[in-house]
Amino acid sequence: MTLSVDPAQTNQTAQARPALDTGTAAAEDYAVVRRTLERITLTWREQPSLETLARETGVQPIQLQRVFSRWAGLTPKQFLQAITLDHARALLREAASVLDTSYEVGLSGPGRLHDLFVTHEAMTPGAYRTRGAGLTIRYGFHPSPFGTALLMATDRGLAGLAFADSGEEAVALEDMSARWPAADYVEDAEATAPLAARIFDPQAWQPDTPLKVVLIGTDFEIRVWQTLLAIPLGRATTYSDIARRLGRPSAARAVGTAVGRNPISFVVPCHRVLGRGGALCGYHWGLTRKRAILGWEAGVGGSAPR
Repeated sequence: MTLSVDPAQTNQTAQARPALDTGTAAAEDYAVVRRTLERITLTWREQPSLETLARETGVQPIQLQRVFSRWAGLTPKQFLQAITLDHARALLREAASVLDTSYEVGLSGPGRLHDLFVTHEAMTPGAYRTRGAGLTIRYGFHPSPFGTALLMATDRGLAGLAFADSGEEAVALEDMSARWPAADYVEDAEATAPLAARIFDPQAWQPDTPLKVVLIGTDFEIRVWQTLLAIPLGRATTYSDIARRLGRPSAARAVGTAVGRNPISFVVPCHRVLGRGGALCGYHWGLTRKRAILGWEAGVGGSAPR
């Protein structure tokens, strides 16, 4: 028996097969993108890494990067940053007069200054000018939700809190100790561990046991840092708003410098200061960490004691 083959039919079949294969691949790619978008939308506060997203969507990181970029026009990290920035801008829109409100309800007093229930005192200008001479500062490195935390304390309270990525602990210590070069530094993680435990545990933020901090800086820096303490959890403000609150509306740039020199990150919430229009700019320990802190605070806001 002779089998007759129609050349036209053969060509049609050959052309249809790649189209079917391409359609299947496109559907699979879209499924990856859809799962990634869902994961980012649900877990943006945790700032998931590319590796984490890839694992949760069942593909290799390099494949996820390629597929997502082709479909969305930006990388998963860029999309995550955009989502975080949108939330930060929303905070800013909701809190245009947050500092005025905070002061009006008494948050500028020496009692409960903000969600960590902080009470503070400032070193005298003379003590600051001696560059820390006569101070003994104990320090230790501890895990935190935002990488390794370096805590520094005097006998009067917490004096410093910095962050470091793995392997960069010595750099963070050098950066912090350069602020008070004449002080005596003693490594004592046992002494700073209780501070780390309560700072990063919202359930430990209790009004009857306020966290004591000591602010060591110039008069202007201390005024800026005290103003930062009035920004409530889940809210944000701008450099110009702080300058206006201090009676120096044209000093937004100087405020920005003082915010950048804040020695007690997270506790004195310089991460809640945004640029004009809600831009996440100017964080000494990195914008990725700033995004992570804002996201973490958005997540714990409802569970923190009031």
